[in-house]
Amino acid sequence: MRVDLFDFDLPEDRIALRPAEPRDAARLLVVRPGEGVEDRGVVELPALLQPGDVMIFNDTKVIPAQLKGVRRRGDASAQVDATLHMRVAPDRWLAFVRPGKRVAAGDRIHFGHDGNSCFLGALDATVIEKREGGEALLAFDLSGPFLDEALHAVGHIPLPPYIASKRPDDERDRTDYQTIFARDEGAVAAPTAGLHFTPELFAALDARGIERHFVTLHVGAGTFLPVKVDDTADHKMHAESGSVSAQTAAAVNAARARGSRVVSVGTTSLRLLESAARDDGTLTEWSGATSIFITPGYRFRIVDVLMTNFHLPRSTLFMLVSAFSGLETMRAAYAHAIENGYRFYSYGDACLLFRAQNQ
Repeated sequence: MRVDLFDFDLPEDRIALRPAEPRDAARLLVVRPGEGVEDRGVVELPALLQPGDVMIFNDTKVIPAQLKGVRRRGDASAQVDATLHMRVAPDRWLAFVRPGKRVAAGDRIHFGHDGNSCFLGALDATVIEKREGGEALLAFDLSGPFLDEALHAVGHIPLPPYIASKRPDDERDRTDYQTIFARDEGAVAAPTAGLHFTPELFAALDARGIERHFVTLHVGAGTFLPVKVDDTADHKMHAESGSVSAQTAAAVNAARARGSRVVSVGTTSLRLLESAARDDGTLTEWSGATSIFITPGYRFRIVDVLMTNFHLPRSTLFMLVSAFSGLETMRAAYAHAIENGYRFYSYGDACLLFRAQNQ
């Protein structure tokens, strides 16, 4: 499909730079294909769902994956930034390095607080391999939990570019950019639909008789990469690693067997569920890497309802929601949201999308 079909104009002042307080005070746009939209609030979510519905959350935990450093090559040096996006070994990460032209295989990079080598906890790495699009394979001098500790000491929270370009990250982001149920470290971007949940909202969902289960998808920095091609068939998705437990698979299969709905909290949960789905519409225990790319025409096998934030124009995630509820439905919904002052992107408001019947 043509990528420009997924374009729209968004005023700069619609981009949220901080989350709503409390988290469940965010607005919620309910989208039912063929029926129009409804302005509600996240706090009203329990009333919008049904007893017996099964909600699936992504329990990945964001790490301080944004690193500032100095590349050493003999006597020459240069400032570089690296965003880690996939761990491939206890001491090795794939990363997007900027400016990419400043690094080559064999280079040494010294990471520390803003590239200052005088700080304790500084971290060194070797560029093992240079790849396309500014991607590089980095081998760190530390490994396992020692590397994790160093990343927490010198790394920054990897705020999305549309926030980072307007303000620096701060200590508040270490809490704001993390779900209350985050458990398994490895993401470099938050599963942002999950940011809206509070203990009070969980209690209300429990009282409504709605089940809660978890999957893990370590969201990579590739989620922020723009689609630079003209046709979706030419776009290459970056892989992300994740897992679905036998317990979650059994809960989803039981829900589908009794006619209850599966509600995915976030596109990350949805992509993982669809990656683990069998052809017969059942879910299986699963782990591995997924690069699933969902565009209109995809037939969903697991998810009936999707809660998600508002996404960037021409992005793979806007393509996904257009596949779920219909392109024209989503274009109309986003036009309504823009006209009515909804806050967009990671710290913004949310949508509750119902699946189009032909999807």
